Amino acid sequence: MLSQNQPMIGEILPPLTVETLVNGGAGLARYEGRVVFIPHTAVGDIISCRVTKVKKKFLEAVLCEIIQPSLARRQPLCPVAGDCGGCQWQHLPYSEQLSWKESLFRETLIHQCGVDAAKVLPIIPATKEWNYRSRVQVKCHNTQAGFVTGFYRPKSHRVVSINECPIIAPELNALLNQLRISIDCTVFANDISQIDLGVDDCGCRSAVIHYSGRDVDALSKLINKNELAVALFIKSITVKRMKNIHGNDSLQIVVDQPPILLKYAVGSFSQINLEQNRLLIESVLNLAKLTGSDQVLDLYCGMGNFSLPLARRAKHVIGVEESTASINMARSNARQNQIENVEFYNQSAEGTLGCCTSDDHPDVLILDPPRSGALATMKELAGKPVKKVIYVSCDPQTLARDLKFLVNSGYELLTSTPIDMFPQTHHCESISLLQSHS
Repeated sequence: MLSQNQPMIGEILPPLTVETLVNGGAGLARYEGRVVFIPHTAVGDIISCRVTKVKKKFLEAVLCEIIQPSLARRQPLCPVAGDCGGCQWQHLPYSEQLSWKESLFRETLIHQCGVDAAKVLPIIPATKEWNYRSRVQVKCHNTQAGFVTGFYRPKSHRVVSINECPIIAPELNALLNQLRISIDCTVFANDISQIDLGVDDCGCRSAVIHYSGRDVDALSKLINKNELAVALFIKSITVKRMKNIHGNDSLQIVVDQPPILLKYAVGSFSQINLEQNRLLIESVLNLAKLTGSDQVLDLYCGMGNFSLPLARRAKHVIGVEESTASINMARSNARQNQIENVEFYNQSAEGTLGCCTSDDHPDVLILDPPRSGALATMKELAGKPVKKVIYVSCDPQTLARDLKFLVNSGYELLTSTPIDMFPQTHHCESISLLQSHS
């Protein structure tokens, strides 16, 4: 029974014991019949918390004090963990993180799709727990104390200052420090809201400075004065374009054996964990089991991350991508790697399958959509079945929604494997294999 005493926003609750973790990474406790969600907690913690949201059946709260810590807790490596919005689980040992990711992923698919638990395979750990991010968007704010760089506090636009982030590559920590020093105490500091950093497999670095001021040339001269060994761009809000200050306009990653070099435009999408990306490609190739006579359709193909390794093993591959910058890179990558049995189209994934004829209808469909998933493509698959579907997902909730539609449309889920691309966070990548019996 729910208590008649309605908790108030801002109220400090009596000590609660965290019972489990939930999707999104928060801990779950109970107070007078209501569920309470408290981020940055561990199972077994006895805590006090302050209410931030009141709903009929649940409360949201922030951690005030750990009265008695759980045995499943460790000291976070980062001094602002719990305040910064970048990580949610630094307080959990990596083995605990993996266990919860696998458990929550399995529960999501079982409860939302009704799949057999045996079809959900054990999680594949990351090769590195720390310093794995090759791309990062750093938020900036100028204060009386100086130019602050860091990440937003959860559910706010307040920048939490960091000097060094333990999950981004060391090369990017060094570059961020150089840029912060260059910009601090200058007339430009008030007009820089974000800096995008990247590093590739060859150690080449890039920086895109988001600048709302008008004197782009003067900012360029200031940054150039320090002669940073980096591909440097200024993204001006006033002229709505990126200006190349110096350096190449692309980075590159290495995939497959023998190696394929894949370039991607500075500022465009690539997987943030380069080692796990190679593992992801290997997993796609193993599931596809191509024979050399296959027609393959790769939706959301980006710069050819899956398309080009697949093309080495297929008769023909078609890649589809909405981003013009990425599709141009995909075409260039095919030429540079002398892979000719692949075509790339700059269009939306939605509607593509419906346009396929009997001659080019795929034997294998690969899709790697954004967090919003690919429900429109699921509906197309119901009308134009593909024998083998490999779905790479970065969001278990939209994956479950999409898989439920396919399973109810005559497809069988053969396997689904969670893959840890993002240690220290609750986020979970996965790869699922489905087969049509139509």
